[in-house]
Amino acid sequence: MTLRLSVIGTGYLGATHAACMAELGFEVIGVEIDPAKVEILQSGRVPFYEPGLPEVLARNIDAGRLRFTTSMAEVAAADIHFICVGTPQQTGASAADLSQVFGSIQALAPHLRAGALVVGKSTVPVGTAALIAEQLALTAPAVEVAWNPEFLREGFAVADTLHPDRLVVGVASQQAEELLREVYAPLIDQGVPFLVTDFPTAELVKVAANSFLATRISFINAMAEVCEAAGADIAQLAEAIGYDPRIGNSYLAAGLGFGGGCLPKDIRAFMARAGELGAEEALAFLREVDQINLRQRTHTVNLALAALNGSFAGKNVTVLGAAFKPDSDDVRDSPALAVAAAIQNAGGHVVVHDPKALANAARVYPTLTYVEDVTEALAAAELVLHLTEWPEYRDLDPSKFPPAAKKRHLIDARNRLDPKLWRAAGWTYRALGRPTA
Repeated sequence: MTLRLSVIGTGYLGATHAACMAELGFEVIGVEIDPAKVEILQSGRVPFYEPGLPEVLARNIDAGRLRFTTSMAEVAAADIHFICVGTPQQTGASAADLSQVFGSIQALAPHLRAGALVVGKSTVPVGTAALIAEQLALTAPAVEVAWNPEFLREGFAVADTLHPDRLVVGVASQQAEELLREVYAPLIDQGVPFLVTDFPTAELVKVAANSFLATRISFINAMAEVCEAAGADIAQLAEAIGYDPRIGNSYLAAGLGFGGGCLPKDIRAFMARAGELGAEEALAFLREVDQINLRQRTHTVNLALAALNGSFAGKNVTVLGAAFKPDSDDVRDSPALAVAAAIQNAGGHVVVHDPKALANAARVYPTLTYVEDVTEALAAAELVLHLTEWPEYRDLDPSKFPPAAKKRHLIDARNRLDPKLWRAAGWTYRALGRPTA
């Protein structure tokens, strides 16, 4: 008999997981408290931008394998329940807010049948799975718990779910392991590594991976600061150290730094949890990782200020990019918008362009000016800041945006544009870590 799955929470993680599990052939029901979101998903549309996901979603709804509801009672027949709700940073604190996790468990418990498996996918502080197991032991006896962290990259979520580089499951019984092996059998048959651990190890994998990536990004950005001070070129430095097989070249592109809904809040929550466990000093370095990342934003604003002779007042500034990364409309903790807002607050007239994220950006920063056409956005700019590395920006021809009577400036805060091309068109060009590029 084919396993029946439920997915609790249909945000970015949940909608992707539900659609991809249906793509593997399972009968899947997604549960969401927001009726508007359910209506959108049930119609075969996705309420956020993720390449490839709308096609997978619509195909499986049409095939009858996937549906969405606001009623938790409708999941009673499911064999496995995936918890995919959000774990944002607490207001005024670094720790994770687990209210959605425990709220979903409380709502799900009355509808769990004996032998069901509850699988957490949300990124949580280590120790959460054990607490959920304790809670369910009181409210839903004979129910198993497992933890199966997600490793999705925005812009590549479908591929990362259907063709992951590894599967990690934290289990407390052979039965839970066997059920998850059955769920992921098509992927295991493809040769995807299937790692079986205990609860705390599985919970630590995602935050450890994110902390490592954040450290690499902040390291190369710290080297960019040194390069600027020394007159060196960070792009050449990164290429040179990347040839070392012990280092490699992934995540060594110096730039404005990381943002989004995962890395910043995950490393802060990790530090907070380490403190609760008495291991605060072990993660003390992550404080500097976080500070280096935030400092890149201030540094970019300062470079922009210098380009405009020390004043933003009355100056026309165009920001290319609003999303925290390309191939996404996610503006959570967006470095690009943080820089745009800082310049506006200092008196600049800021125009923002982004291929996908303008509507989301306008909800967060309604006072900025948003323009859908990149030619219009660049027309009157005295200063252009390249802050999100969309391919569209690399393909721009600067000769089509000739300098006005006064010199025009470009700050490439992502180190992705061609300095020779822009300089040849009459622009001054500056990039982070490449003062003489």
